[in-house]
Amino acid sequence: MSRPRFLPDNFTLALLSVVTLASLLPASGQVAHFFEGLTTVAIGLLFFLHGAKLSREAIVNGLMHWRLHLLVFGSTFVLFPVLGLALKPFLLPLVTPQLYTGVLYLCVLPATVQSAIAFTAMARGNMPAAICSASASTLLGVFITPVLVNLVVLPDGGHATSSLDSIGRILLQLMVPFAAGHLLRPVIGKWIQRRAAVLKFVDQGSILLVVYTAFSAAVIEGLWRQVPAHALVGLLVVCAVVLGLALSLTTLLARKLGFDTEDEITIVFCGSKKSLASGIPMAKVLFASHAVGAIVLPLMLFHQMQLMVCAVLAQRYARRGRETSLLKTAE
Repeated sequence: MSRPRFLPDNFTLALLSVVTLASLLPASGQVAHFFEGLTTVAIGLLFFLHGAKLSREAIVNGLMHWRLHLLVFGSTFVLFPVLGLALKPFLLPLVTPQLYTGVLYLCVLPATVQSAIAFTAMARGNMPAAICSASASTLLGVFITPVLVNLVVLPDGGHATSSLDSIGRILLQLMVPFAAGHLLRPVIGKWIQRRAAVLKFVDQGSILLVVYTAFSAAVIEGLWRQVPAHALVGLLVVCAVVLGLALSLTTLLARKLGFDTEDEITIVFCGSKKSLASGIPMAKVLFASHAVGAIVLPLMLFHQMQLMVCAVLAQRYARRGRETSLLKTAE
């Protein structure tokens, strides 16, 4: 008997449990450092396994899929800022001016890498294109985000700088394990393909670790104390509206432009996300220290919301893929 459509799946229940655990028992001090290290290892393993799984032809095809990459970059660095500015009459009354500045800031950030790729893998999307697109978005964001902060977030003045250190960290954490796995593909590729459950465990496990570490940090930083209750509720509404529009518009554009389902999955999951890992360090550089807390709060809430919503979407895409396979087998 199949699971009723509106009941949450096991992975969504696991996500809710992790969020609850982080709210009640957030990791701090040495424990937080341990989980951060564990998350780094899990993400590196994720990229290593996907590097071993993907063929050279698939990677080349991913790199050459310029129409997909252009749509993802347009969503990340054009669509989001336009939404943030166009919705100002609706968004600003729901939150404080500082929180609205934070909403604009989240709109100019690059896409997240780890969860976008993991969700694409779970949903059976175009993995080579997802790896190329999400990684390139983060690399370009190091340069593009400070410019957009001056143009969109601080149009009346201000100064923005960024560091190239993040590029080195991205290359070391993501692309080096991926390249190592790909180089070892002739040795371990067939073994990996026969054990798809290993990839699924790493995909889902890395997301759960990211949720716990990110939400723990948010709770410790005073997530539930920094704003009045009514402003927090308004901020949740604002984040839901921005995320809902981003998911809907990327899905609509992918279908209108004739992309297949695998490409649509990649566009939706890479084009609708914003990076907490890049956003918080950048905020400490781009804004005055006393303003950082309120400015990153929308990002922290949006980050948790996108993980929860996209987990459900990924499961739905994956089920649709399995149903299609069963229909083809029956025929």
